[in-house]
Amino acid sequence: MMNAPTRRLLAGAASSVIAAALAVAVPAAAQATVIELTSGHVDVLDIDHVAGGPIELTVGDDTGSTRVERDPSTVVFVVPSAAYTAVPSSSAWSFLGSGGYAYVLPQTNTAGLLWAGWDTTGVASGALQFNRVTVKLTDVQGPGGFSVFTASGGTPTVLFDSGNGLPDSLNVNRNTHAHVNWGFDAAGTYVATFEVSGVRTSSGQTVSATEEFTFEVG
Repeated sequence: MMNAPTRRLLAGAASSVIAAALAVAVPAAAQATVIELTSGHVDVLDIDHVAGGPIELTVGDDTGSTRVERDPSTVVFVVPSAAYTAVPSSSAWSFLGSGGYAYVLPQTNTAGLLWAGWDTTGVASGALQFNRVTVKLTDVQGPGGFSVFTASGGTPTVLFDSGNGLPDSLNVNRNTHAHVNWGFDAAGTYVATFEVSGVRTSSGQTVSATEEFTFEVG
């Protein structure tokens, strides 16, 4: 018969082996490959919804030969020094930094930069009330202001701006594929949190999805 000290010794050894195995296995299972996107077409917010299902918020990556839908937690959007640009002196542009320059991913396709926007073509017709979703910027962590805007004829229309208080909301119709300007006041890492929601036509229930999106600037 095994005596008590021996049983305790073996039990302790077994516990150590199990703990060591878990310590190795859990991080390996949790790790995911992070993809840096540097240029080409990308839908930062790729929004899908079918009747009765959840809202799905992913990244639509068209930078390669085949479109890939990616988990936002595995993507870093790179905003290089080539995106550093002068800001017009008009007061209408005062939301974009204070030093006369900012980093901007433009709404037009520009070689060497990401051409970034959003896509709601995956939202089924009639699934949500008014055939639209509400996109809300709820939080930004970074070294400066973060903004999303369009520009026409030298005049900007600000859609989201972390510099004047959050959250900011925008209603976007289904079947929309749009490109916008993404502005950053300073170099560094930004994490922007977006929430997308809609109201089911069938039940009146609100469905939503929230994700964090990381930008490496400068």
